[in-house]
Amino acid sequence: MTKPVLQPGPNHPITIEPLGRRVTVVVAGQTIAESDRALVLREAAYAPVFYIPRQDARMDLLERSDHSSYCPYKGDASYFSIPAGGSRSVNAVWTYEAPYDAVAGIKNHLAFYPDRVDAIT
Repeated sequence: MTKPVLQPGPNHPITIEPLGRRVTVVVAGQTIAESDRALVLREAAYAPVFYIPRQDARMDLLERSDHSSYCPYKGDASYFSIPAGGSRSVNAVWTYEAPYDAVAGIKNHLAFYPDRVDAIT
């Protein structure tokens, strides 16, 4: 079965811009990611999402999960859990490893669910 591929546009805009400030993600007292190079993705009416370069994350504190999802605007998402956060932090992190061209800027970046980490500041 072929997955639908949709393009951002006036009815479903997506923008990606530098966040312009430092962002830090903390779980169980540990800094999981910290970056001055984060991006902010704004999509339609959804809340803005920070995407942090993988190089600025403690990948050794993440565990790849079998979970995946699909967005017709961005592509296939893979997930990571944060063991230090326990059951609350299962699948807390997502990434588009081969995003569609319209959002290619988020490749090699990680996003975090705010309710599955202690803080995103």
